Amino acid sequence: MDIIALNDWGIKDDNLPLGIVGPCSAETEEQMMATAKDLVHKNVHVFRAGVWKPRTKPGTFEGVGEPGLKWLNKVRDTYGLKVGTEVANDEHVRLALEYDIDVLWIGARTSVNPFAIQEIADALKKYGGLDKPVLVKNPINPDLELWIGALERFAAVGVKKLGAIHRGFSTYEKIQYRNIPKWQIPIEFKRRLPEVPMICDPSHIGGKRDLIYDISQTALNLEFDGLMIESHENPDEAWSDASQQVKPARAIEITELLHMRNHKVENSAASNKIDALRKQIDELDHQLIAMLSQRMDVAKQIGEVKKESNVAVLQASRWDDIVHDRKNMGKDKGLSEEFIRRVFEAIHQESINKQDKLMK
Repeated sequence: MDIIALNDWGIKDDNLPLGIVGPCSAETEEQMMATAKDLVHKNVHVFRAGVWKPRTKPGTFEGVGEPGLKWLNKVRDTYGLKVGTEVANDEHVRLALEYDIDVLWIGARTSVNPFAIQEIADALKKYGGLDKPVLVKNPINPDLELWIGALERFAAVGVKKLGAIHRGFSTYEKIQYRNIPKWQIPIEFKRRLPEVPMICDPSHIGGKRDLIYDISQTALNLEFDGLMIESHENPDEAWSDASQQVKPARAIEITELLHMRNHKVENSAASNKIDALRKQIDELDHQLIAMLSQRMDVAKQIGEVKKESNVAVLQASRWDDIVHDRKNMGKDKGLSEEFIRRVFEAIHQESINKQDKLMK
């Protein structure tokens, strides 16, 4: 993809992470202006607000629509902030371009639908918006190809100011986050498309305002290029996603407390130490793969016995015992239950696949 570098988008020209901050929803002109006034800061480059809100269920607040675009214009004219909003169809794009909104983003419920993405891409071309920065949130399900495919559709029509937003993935599991981060997916995205800026949305990942700082720092530790933080003048009274919004002063404080990491190791002694430790990891990984191969050989032998005895591949009680035992073993070794569960689910699935193949 032919991508223009982030600092050439006309939004920022410094080395700070891209700061996109503002309320989840545009509610009233007074709310927008009061919030924007307190977000004028060197770490805030774009004031964000949703004017169309695709909600999970009907009957909830779904945005003010076109009036919100007028308020965004007033924010830009009054405080000099670039402004951004979410678009989800042809009409949204037409209106956003009519009001010259600086940055557009695509929500997770839209990026999951290639038909909707193509409609938006075609609308950008039709209405002369190919020079606008377009940020694409990950789909609600953890599908890297679908995420990359969405960006490819925009690139195909000529959008060159393209970026990605990591906002986590929906899950039925009971975890501390609203949306599970699955950091390995944006990391793989960055490996495959290193030229595409990656923005983290800690508000949607965490779902709670007290998690925003830690998630933001993790993102910067992973060399993300910016943050999208939801901020409201009175978050407890917000009309949407109240629990994940922070007051402007706290949003700015978070950006000031974050620690920037160097992209490369400058100190030669530290570099040598890291190289030596990485060699240890390489050797341990070789041993780990060899042991996993041996484990699968044993699983195949068990499968052969099951086939001869006409026994079902899945033995639920045995799997329950493994999960319980391995979690305790991992805990004793300082490993999290979540990590052990995911590792052994993958191992168990591979064992089932091999035994099922034998049965066939």
